[in-house]
Amino acid sequence: MGKMITFKRIDGHEALGYLAEATTQHAPGVVVIQEWWGLQGQIKAVCERFAAAGFNALAPDLYNGRVVSYHDAAAANDAMSSLDFKTTTEQAVRGAVQYLKSRGVKVGLTGFCMGGAVAIIGAVHIPELDAAVAFYGIPPAAVAAAKNIRVPFQGHYANQDEWCSPAMVDAFEKELKSAGKTYEIYRYDGQHAFMNSERKEVYSAKAAQQAWDRCLAFFKKYLA
Repeated sequence: MGKMITFKRIDGHEALGYLAEATTQHAPGVVVIQEWWGLQGQIKAVCERFAAAGFNALAPDLYNGRVVSYHDAAAANDAMSSLDFKTTTEQAVRGAVQYLKSRGVKVGLTGFCMGGAVAIIGAVHIPELDAAVAFYGIPPAAVAAAKNIRVPFQGHYANQDEWCSPAMVDAFEKELKSAGKTYEIYRYDGQHAFMNSERKEVYSAKAAQQAWDRCLAFFKKYLA
């Protein structure tokens, strides 16, 4: 089982995060970024799954202990809106990457919904990063444009998604292609948050398993 730890942000302040460690030595690292609900059980479970697959996984607590109940979208939006995404990525998320990187391994970054957007921001702005995987999230181009992604990138998106729409995904992929980036984009016949098994109304077991398998294969390829 994983545990809550503290690690250093880039500015030297302490941050909290949930760390699940692989049983193998010199395991590569993956930083996992929460949905807009906060660092809830499902995100911790994702860290455990990565650990079981041979990765050290760290999920920084971007809300500093605040967890929003599922379906309270107003509270989740309020919590998310309080974040400066670029600063949070450059300070807390980069600090988490450096924490795992200090073990002398390659480190990837992944996230879901809000965290998917953060994963793309990190793929642009975190120099220590080696690969990134985003699930149904795209940040504003002014914060992190597809053409500026520095690492191999994989994205997973739902065809029935009003927040991260198919049109947004198409435009994002077009920019990746025109910029000559190393990338994979996958689309699923599902809804936003199809990976979250705790939200039965949107969860898709088939799509979630397929996306997970692709994510693991991608990280094993680029973090080995």
